Amino acid sequence: MRRLPIYFLVDVSESMVGTPIEQVQEGMRTIIQNLRVDPYALETVFVSIIVFAGKAKVLSPLTELYKFYPPTFPVGGGTSLGKGLECLMDDMDRNIQKTTLEQKGDWKPIIFLFTDGNPTDDCADAFRRWNGKYRRHCSLVAVSIGDNVNVHTLAQITDDILLLKETDPESFGKFFRWITASIKTTSMSVSEQNTDAVKLAPTTGISLEKVDTRENRYTPDEKFVVLHGRCQTTRQDYLVKYARRNRPMEGLEMINSIDFRLVGAYPIDRETYTSLSDGKPTKINTTELVGVPACPCCGNQLGVVVCECGSIFCVGESNTNVCPWCGIQGTLGAADPGGMDITRGLG
Repeated sequence: MRRLPIYFLVDVSESMVGTPIEQVQEGMRTIIQNLRVDPYALETVFVSIIVFAGKAKVLSPLTELYKFYPPTFPVGGGTSLGKGLECLMDDMDRNIQKTTLEQKGDWKPIIFLFTDGNPTDDCADAFRRWNGKYRRHCSLVAVSIGDNVNVHTLAQITDDILLLKETDPESFGKFFRWITASIKTTSMSVSEQNTDAVKLAPTTGISLEKVDTRENRYTPDEKFVVLHGRCQTTRQDYLVKYARRNRPMEGLEMINSIDFRLVGAYPIDRETYTSLSDGKPTKINTTELVGVPACPCCGNQLGVVVCECGSIFCVGESNTNVCPWCGIQGTLGAADPGGMDITRGLG
């Protein structure tokens, strides 16, 4: 019998404690109950659960559907995705039946990866091993629970990334019903059409969004913030650099706040800078930036003034100023106490 291996690679880090892990636990019970009444799934599906936090372990080995009982999920410290992926690959090496001259092997394994955070370990070796040996022979669907996951990281190991935007019980319930429907559709496909392509169910009516990894391949360097300004006097371009710092919150010394403190401002050649730049700039709020430099091109006192067009330029002692980016003329006004979002480079 050719098996359809279904792996659940589940993040059980500390941030999953409480409702998220409880919903995953309940969701797994729902999946198994619903699959057991489907004749195609009952005939082909084998299920395994692997969990990872700071370390990884096989919580449930690859088991025939009618014999499978969902385990109780533990919680650990850390989010070692690399170790979780290594554990998955090692298990597949041991348990996936390969095609030989005498018999056909298992259908292409399907892996559902659930995670709510960014890796805390070095994933480079695991990612290389996965992409070199396993990626073409498996279907990995990565699910970001909430929007705290860096999808750029997940895009290094799969093109199928889904964002579960809402994490209330109803949304979780619909999500796990979607997984059940996807497994049912795929098990019917392998049984009737003799094809091992994963068949994901439609996401209509679910708080589940397919992530376009092309839109998320540009991520800023979180150690620095760099702003692109233009001198009002000379029309020369310059960069303003801020460095990340962690500092205790006043009255709450055990908790750190994060902001970016001024490093300096530096003139640049516009044509060279443009020719060597790539990627889509992103935004940062001005309340996160500490310090304002003088203009490095003309010495104007304020080197970070934001025009209505969103661009940055310098201002001196004159009451009337002209934005060197868009040409709008006006007077300098007070900043909004809540700050404003301005464009930053990728660093």
